[in-house]
Amino acid sequence: MTAIDYDKFAKEPRLLIEAKLKPLQGHRFQPTGFADLGPARYTLPDGTEMLLVESAQSVANRMELACWDQAAQDLIEPLRGLPYIKVMTKDGGHATNSLLEAHRINSEYIIGSHSDGKFKDSFTEEIEYQSDGRVNWRKFRDALFKYDTNSLLHGCFLEEIGGRLRITRAISGFIEAAGVNVAESGGVKNNIVQPDLKGGEGNVPFHRTEFTAREIKAYFNLDLALLRGYGLSDGAQRLLIALSLFKIRRFLSAGLRLRTACDLEVDGELTVTRPKDGFTVPDETALLEESKGLIGKCKPHFADPAVTEVQWKK
Repeated sequence: MTAIDYDKFAKEPRLLIEAKLKPLQGHRFQPTGFADLGPARYTLPDGTEMLLVESAQSVANRMELACWDQAAQDLIEPLRGLPYIKVMTKDGGHATNSLLEAHRINSEYIIGSHSDGKFKDSFTEEIEYQSDGRVNWRKFRDALFKYDTNSLLHGCFLEEIGGRLRITRAISGFIEAAGVNVAESGGVKNNIVQPDLKGGEGNVPFHRTEFTAREIKAYFNLDLALLRGYGLSDGAQRLLIALSLFKIRRFLSAGLRLRTACDLEVDGELTVTRPKDGFTVPDETALLEESKGLIGKCKPHFADPAVTEVQWKK
């Protein structure tokens, strides 16, 4: 018996999940900030003051890291066998990989100007890409599943090969707060030897803007219709769904220390708002086991070896 009732998704266009959050300690938290903007504040038509706590781009990056073992510089052990592309230095060291790079396969070190070009050439040939012809989307998606499965979940844009080679993000998430109020505070950077030095080298007082909120909530959206449209096998579709749910669970259990002054935790159970027929998200352990089993079943569709190494041209 599988951990997920996939039949519930057969005709659903989206899987929508919400999770209430709260500060791990105290009441204040620091939201994400943007250059020349600061915190992203906005007001609903009913007058509710809102705040963007974490953007879709940041949540996507954090969900990708849910699968990564920083100490081992590899996927977490149960997910090993899942394909990705590793960039190697000339002395055999690990420089980066498609799970960590902002542009994934389109990284400068994988198919860009800082690579040796071999993977770019072989990938272009495998998907039968021609700049003056139609894109064979089936081959393109099969190749992404083969070499970097996570690209089908988090999206990619292979403009280094051709500007038409795009995959939309299938799983996304963001965190926002409602009923917010400003919590102003401050501090000082101390120089205990020469506190009177000028130019920021002595004692420097600073202000700090944090917030309190009536409610903080994380939202997640898995585009099931998009995954079905890829035309992959049932096993491949199930793997993408299981991985997505695991990433959500792992992000909520271990990835909510967003900043020094923004450490959150889940307040209650996850809520599935679509489908509306009582689907319950399995726990993290069950989802990890489900993903591990599906990785084994999908092995014939993966690169061999699963980790493709490319050379950094330095």
